[in-house]
This record gives sequence, C-alpha cells and structure tokens, in this order.
Amino acid sequence: MKKIILILSVLAVTFVSNSCADKFDEIDVNPNSTNKPLSYGIFNSANKELMDNTRDEWQSGRIVLPWVQYSAQRAYTEEDRYQYRLSTGVSLWSFSYRVAQDYKQIIDLNTDPTTSAQMAVYGPNKNQIAAARVMLSYVFLNLADSFGDIPYWSYGNKDADFQALNIDMTLQPKFASQQKVYADIMKELKESAEMIDVNSAVFTQGDVLFGSGEKLKKFANSLRLRVATRVKGIVPGADAHIADAIASGVMTSNADNVGLKYENNLVNPSPLYDNFRTRSDFAVSKTFVDLLKGNSGNFGLDPRLFKYATKSKLSAAELADGTNKSLKDRILDGSITESTDPNDYKGMPYGIPSSLAPSQAASSNFFSKNILKPDYTEILMEYSEVEFLLSEANGWSQSNYAKGVRASMERWGVDAATINTFVSALPAASKANVLTQKYISLFMQPYEAWAEYRRTGYPNTLLLPGQTGTLNVASGGSTTYTFTSLIAGLTDLPTRLFYPTTVQTLNTANYQAASNAIGGDKMDTKLIWDKN
Repeated sequence: MKKIILILSVLAVTFVSNSCADKFDEIDVNPNSTNKPLSYGIFNSANKELMDNTRDEWQSGRIVLPWVQYSAQRAYTEEDRYQYRLSTGVSLWSFSYRVAQDYKQIIDLNTDPTTSAQMAVYGPNKNQIAAARVMLSYVFLNLADSFGDIPYWSYGNKDADFQALNIDMTLQPKFASQQKVYADIMKELKESAEMIDVNSAVFTQGDVLFGSGEKLKKFANSLRLRVATRVKGIVPGADAHIADAIASGVMTSNADNVGLKYENNLVNPSPLYDNFRTRSDFAVSKTFVDLLKGNSGNFGLDPRLFKYATKSKLSAAELADGTNKSLKDRILDGSITESTDPNDYKGMPYGIPSSLAPSQAASSNFFSKNILKPDYTEILMEYSEVEFLLSEANGWSQSNYAKGVRASMERWGVDAATINTFVSALPAASKANVLTQKYISLFMQPYEAWAEYRRTGYPNTLLLPGQTGTLNVASGGSTTYTFTSLIAGLTDLPTRLFYPTTVQTLNTANYQAASNAIGGDKMDTKLIWDKN
C-alpha cells in the first residue's frame, strides 16, 4: 500500500515536470528499505501488530470482550449496549490487511529465487512459508468471522475472486464468498501442516511464537479443527477436515499453547495492562462472575473466579502495611493478594445505562494481576479448546470435556487438589455443559467466544436485550434494570460488524455486491454458520 502511494505521488510529479521521467527508478526507492530483510523480524513485527490491534482496549475491550460478557465497562456503557464506534471496525480491518501483507512478504521472500537462499539462513524456507500461510489463515478467519464475505488472498489457490493482497487490486479487490474463504482456509492449513519439517525450527533465531516446526504443525491442525467444526454441515468437506486434522496431530498439552508473550517492561507491555496504567474503564462483568460463583449455570463455585478477577477491596493486612498503596497500585505492581472468598466478587452489572455506572463501579472487580501485567501472554489458541473440540467431535465425550476443564485450570494456576475436586464433580457431558465450560476456558479470547456463541447459542447464561439484570447497589429504590440495546431490532448479541466506511467509499461496487450477497450490511445479518 505504501509503495502504491509512493508510485502515484511520483507519477504526479512526472506530469508536472518531464525532466524527472528519466530518474523514475532513482525516485521510486524507499530510503528506509533494505535489500537484506530479516524474515523473522517481519514475522515478529506482524504478530505483535496483530495482537496489539485485536486485543487492545478498542477492538477487544470496547467491542467483543463486553459483547460476550467477560467484561463490562465502568463508565461508557453505550458500547456494551452495542453502540460501537465505527472507527474501531475500520481499524480492525486495516490492521488485519496490513499484517496480512507482511505475512505474504515472508512467502514472497522465501519463494523468490533471488532471495530464498538468503532467507534460508533464518530457517528452512518451507517452514517459514508454512508459518506465514498459517498466520494468514488466522487473520482471514478472524476477518470472515467478524464481517462475512471479505477480500481474500491465498498462496495455494489462484481463484479469480482472491484479490486482496494483489498489488494491482489492493484498493478495489473483489469480496470472496464465505463458502470459498472457509474452504480455502481449511485447505491452506492442511497443506501448511503437510509441508512443515517438524525436526527443524521455524526460524533459527528470534521466533517467539512457535519455536519448533512440531509446535507449528500442531497449531495448524488444531486451528483447522476449529474452523472445520465451525462450518461442518455448511461447507463441503469440513467433516473430512475434522477427522484428518485430528489424525494429523493436534495439541496434546498446555506446552502446545500458542500465544504472544509481551515484555516485562513499559516499552512493549501488553495492551490492556498499558491501558490500565492510566484508565480504569473495564471490570469483569456480573454475568460472568455469577456463572463462576455458581449463581447461574450448574457447575457450582469455579476456582478460576479468583484467577480471573481481583477482589473488590483490600484486606485489613494490606491496609495496615504502611505502604498506602491503592488496590489499583497493587494490581499494577503485582503485590495484590488473592481472595478465595466469593463475597469479594460481584462483578460489574452488564448493559446498564451510563447514569447508573458510577453507583455500581465501586463494588465491581477489575481483571486480576494474572491478566493486568506487562508480560501477559495473549493466546491465539490453547490446548483446552482442542479438548472441547474433541469432545464435540466424539459425541460430547466426558473424557475430553474433563481434560479441557483440567487443562484450563492448570494454565491459570489452580492448585491440583482443587482441580481434582472440581473435575470429579463436573455434571455429565452434554452440549450445554461442554460448550459452557468451553466459554469459561476461552476467557480473554473474546473473538472465539463470540463466534462460538453465534454458532451454538451457548452459554445460555448471558443477559440479552429486554431481559432484567440485578444491580449491586440499589439505585432510586430499585435493585434491577432492563438491558436495552441501543441498536434498533437487536434482540441478541450482534452477529457481525459493519463493513468499514472506508471500504464503502473506496470500493463501492464490490462493497455493494458483498452487502447484497450476505443479506445486508447490518449487525444482525447472520453468517453462513450462525445457527443460533
């Protein structure tokens, strides 16, 4: 995109002064470019930019985290009630396509005969190509799950509709149908897994995401299992992909989890921690706290409550230790102690009018120090999810279901005895029980939780428009309120995001075709796999 802008600028100059025409090659050079790019540097930069801009306070904190009711805002509750800022959707779209270009560049560098030998110094060409293809699949999956039909590009498929990253189509690409996108993502993940040398590294240095070809392969197969489960019965071949992904090797322990760990400093801290340093907008929602406390659902008290949320007030010992640190100070420096008293957790009432927010905020619970820390790891996919997918594939298997709950609790640091007690008392595996536990385990992975709710309707404990919620503190003599959507006609969670206004303006014909194809550019238009 930058090069296109540069070329257009140069062409404008040549029309003004023909004397520049014979110096075009000299002008069309980026002074900050290098003829020896580091492929692992491009990869790491793209991964960080992707997480920075999909798990930050805007795309995550003010859209999907509250929509799936993991969180609730302590002040600006309009966004919790679905009135999201359109600029946020524009940002999600633009950043996603920008990092997609970076992953494509890695493929180009490793396939171009003039640069592939140089790239091989940084890792096997095939492994680098596979890693880029897998991450492209991850990016395009998130885009398709959020918007529907999208501009798409594929390394292994030259379909004429796949124009997104072609340099001559960047400004006005066609939108590929969801059917084609999901089918190709599954194919790309299968082919990527098959080309990986599991006995070699992905990158010989600087790889902070995978580290080994074997871990990359497990991620590719596990992600394919996720996609195929989503579109089974909708996209032909999905059932075969489920079986093949499992047979080819998916994640088998928490050691296989894939996530981006931020640095333990203030230079490259995790996005939500960085936001929390100066703001206090987000709390764990009352809806989610009630589920974890056993006030809703049928699981009883879940010990992950104490790992996910911070208690609402300091203990007597903390108040008397002479440091004068506030609760927020102690979260930020990690010195806050954990309470295992359920009474210390109420959550923030979800979807209240902004006028009620100040009266409820003081009794709400911030995310825990396990999340609000500079070196937090943002998860792309984890082993517990795989076990829940396997439970579904195996007819709601009790064994896989229990393994999924255990893996989640182990990842969050629940002690072994407590895990054993909870798992031994799990209600029998069923669609509702497995998918509700999957939702609990997907905490802080809101895009996947949102997709799963749309696909399945679980958990069935969320507060929906028109329903009555309970306040923590009575207001005006009332202890209840009605959750009212600010988007007319929405009676459930939003089913997609609006296409960006920039796309409507710059790619009007293709936007209109896509909007018509999906049933309208609306927040309640259902995607092809949305059966809830």
